[in-house]
Amino acid sequence: MKKDNPGNWFYKIENLHPYQTLLYLGMFGSGLIFLFLAIAFLASQDSPGIYGEFNLPQSFIVSSMFLVGSAYTSSKIMPSFLTNSLPKTKRFLTGTLLLGLSFSGFQFLGWKELAAKGIDFTGLPSGSFLYVLSGIHLFHLLGAMIYALVLIVQIQKSETDQVKGIILLSNPYEKMKLDLFSIYWKFMDVVWIVLFVLFIWMFHF
Repeated sequence: MKKDNPGNWFYKIENLHPYQTLLYLGMFGSGLIFLFLAIAFLASQDSPGIYGEFNLPQSFIVSSMFLVGSAYTSSKIMPSFLTNSLPKTKRFLTGTLLLGLSFSGFQFLGWKELAAKGIDFTGLPSGSFLYVLSGIHLFHLLGAMIYALVLIVQIQKSETDQVKGIILLSNPYEKMKLDLFSIYWKFMDVVWIVLFVLFIWMFHF
């Protein structure tokens, strides 16, 4: 069997960079955590619509718009890097970070709205899951935002030094770091969209 055979998954796995392996394993583990929590959330109530007397926090809707917008900026990071444009790469990284921060701010406002409606850890039996699910997601996203800041600082330093800029653009390792960041950010986008749809279903159906 040829090594480049698409079916040779063992060969592909063996040749992954350790950072790639860790990221994919981390996303798989995180996905399982969110899956189990979502199932527990659904099982904690008798039927959908238990929150029917309440409205989904407006802040959650706004925060979702910010995160969807970040899906666009994060998708432009690698194309910009591959065209050897560090300014564009930094701009899209910064845009992704700012949208992530905006998302985080509105998540906190959303929790305040939930508490004001009487949905908290001591209120509705399943109310705590709303905080836990969104909180764990925000915790995962926080790690990505810290990493984005590190990448932005690195690019900023390379922009002021032509030699460093050439080294950064020609280094496969630097390319991989940006690629892994983009993949992870998109993963977190998908996770939130799934959670958001679940929240809508529980509040309105």
